[in-house]
Amino acid sequence: MSLFDDAALLARQAPRLVAGVDEAGRGPLAGPVAVAAVVFDPERPRINGLDDSKALTALRRDQLYDRIIERALAYKIVMVNVAEIDSLNIFQATMQGMRLAVEGVGHVAQFARIDGNKIPKGLPCPAEALVGGDAIDRSIMAASILAKVSRDRFMLELHQQHPEYGFDQHKGYGTPFHMAALRAHGPCPQHRRSFAPVRACLQAP
Repeated sequence: MSLFDDAALLARQAPRLVAGVDEAGRGPLAGPVAVAAVVFDPERPRINGLDDSKALTALRRDQLYDRIIERALAYKIVMVNVAEIDSLNIFQATMQGMRLAVEGVGHVAQFARIDGNKIPKGLPCPAEALVGGDAIDRSIMAASILAKVSRDRFMLELHQQHPEYGFDQHKGYGTPFHMAALRAHGPCPQHRRSFAPVRACLQAP
């Protein structure tokens, strides 16, 4: 067993400060992918109402966002931009964002719990992947809310610059309206050129 495996085993057995990690925006055709890590102090009262960000209303996410920021022992939000997504591919860009998010709370986190089935390489602490973690683990729920709210706010600002795409409504996902706008206007600088629907618009005569 390696030293890293020993550390992971010890972290599982001992009380620990866990960094929950989740992302928002892997699927959209435009905008960044947002990743967040959150560490709660187990000695402080829990935040009521935490859940997977997708199960909450936008208003409730905004309310919880402020509580999480206030209550967290440490948190980090990373926005991986379109240029990095197109250069690395969306999977590697997400892994990079997760690594940076965990590094941002590494001064307190003893362990990281990643939503999904992959653990990024080069983390500063032992970690485990947890499929469906955003519906199970409170730290991951909090991270999912920070990531979702941060990305949605970015897309609302982007809508002010490019209202023709309707980013305020679909947040960059490939809805029929978005696809029609993409065909009519072509991609803007925040569209992901490495994604097939955007690439097809660039190649169309």
